[in-house]
Formats: sequence, C-alpha cells, structure tokens
Amino acid sequence: MAAAYKLLLSCPEGLPRSRVSVRFGPSFDRIHHPDASLEDSIGEVIWNQRLQQNPSLYNGTKFRYGGHALHRSDESNQVYCVSLHLGLTDYRTFVGTNLSPLWEKFLVPSQGNGAIVETSDEKIIVLQRSNNVGESPGHYVFPGGHSEPQEVGILAHQNEEKDVSGLIERISNEMFDGIIREVVEETGVPASSLTEPILIGVSQRETNVRPAAFFYMRCNIDSSAVTELYARAQDGYESTKLYAVSLKELREMSQRLPGCHLGGFALYELMRNASESS
Repeated sequence: MAAAYKLLLSCPEGLPRSRVSVRFGPSFDRIHHPDASLEDSIGEVIWNQRLQQNPSLYNGTKFRYGGHALHRSDESNQVYCVSLHLGLTDYRTFVGTNLSPLWEKFLVPSQGNGAIVETSDEKIIVLQRSNNVGESPGHYVFPGGHSEPQEVGILAHQNEEKDVSGLIERISNEMFDGIIREVVEETGVPASSLTEPILIGVSQRETNVRPAAFFYMRCNIDSSAVTELYARAQDGYESTKLYAVSLKELREMSQRLPGCHLGGFALYELMRNASESS
C-alpha cells in the first residue's frame, strides 16, 4: 500500500520568517492540459457539479506551489534558508483538478498551509472538519487554509510591477501572517496569544498530490480556555469541534488525518525529536 504522504521539505529546527523567502512568477503557474475537453471539464463539469452540491463554495485566487530551493545565508555554510516557488491558481481550478476523479491527468499542486499549535498545557489543537466543506469533510485536521494573494494586492500577474522586491517581501510575509490569521479565525485564539510561527516543512498527500506548508507555534493559554474561545471562532462553520489532545491521543487520531496533514504530524515529530536530541 502506498504511503499517504511524502515530505517535500523538512526543517526540523524550524525556520523563522527571516529565513524563508519566495520566488513568484507565471513560470510557476499551471500549464493548461493539451486535451481541450479535459481542460474545459475543470469549470464546466467538476466545479459546477460541486457548486450544485455545495453553493457555499467560493472561487478565490490562491498561490500555487511550484517547488522550493535551499541556499546558504552566510559564508560559514552553517545556516540555510528556503525559497518557496509560487505561482497563481484559483479554488475552482484546484477543485476541478486535484479533487477531480481524473486528478492524475492534471497533477496541479495548489498550496495550503497548516499549523501545529501547542497550548500552554502542552496539548495540540485539532479540528474536526464539517460536512459543508469542499475538501476532507468530517476528517481531523490542524488549523490552516490558504495564504491569500488578495491580502497582498495580487489578483493576477502584473508584468509592469515596478517594486518587485517589495512584492516578494509582501508575499513572503503573507506565508507567515496568513497562517496566524487562519489559526485566529478557525480557533478563536487571539493573535496576541500566539508565538511567531516557524516553518517546519512541506508535505504532500499521495492522493491528488495536495501539498501543504506546515508551521509550528505555541499558545500562551491552556486547552480549556482554547475550547471556550472556539465557540466564538470567526470561521467556526468550517469545523464542528475543536480537540486539544496529547501526543498519544493525536497518534490514535492520525488515521483520520488527510495525507498532507498526516505528513504535517510527521514533520512535527521530526521537530520534537530534533529538539530533544539537541
């Protein structure tokens, strides 16, 4: 039986935003499928069918994961940095390709993000997805979602962009600001209670090649308070329950994690093991 995930990038020591950058451009966008009828099925068949089943689906612009590169940040070669390669896609394309029964013909990785959040009493926050979502209904997941191009003023590629370095910096920051925003919206935990995220890697589920960048952060409030805050979460409709679980309990729940989140759990354990051995 094939593994549920693969680890595309592992950063067990955790990388702060100062060591994570992006390369952004149309070269990392999806190439249209040469079969016109298959390409047309993305919107005309798959998306429309999904929309009829769930009218709450929204087609927003998303970043597309196009790979990454490692490079050294100083002459000592002791410290390395990661550059994430990002293009543009949208949610309709993701649904019509990755979530299509014909996904293997497309292989289009739209990037999501996930956060492993530890409470002050060393519990890990897990959400149970509602049945009213387009992906992994009913599964256990870590808080997360998509970094939003709109948040940094991107609706499409702009060839005449004058301040390229400024744009790249805004996108790099959105990788981190976006995951904080998702955790706040999905759990109700205020941003002031969270530590600055660190990147721990990128995993990809084998089924429909869905990649997700995973971050780690701590919360300075305990699990009982987190549970109370969840009742007022802004995006609570995407999930039905919040669990604050021990590492042992999370292992027992892992069979109901989607493959990319199972990979996120593996990245978290690698981080823990590296911390304990150092």
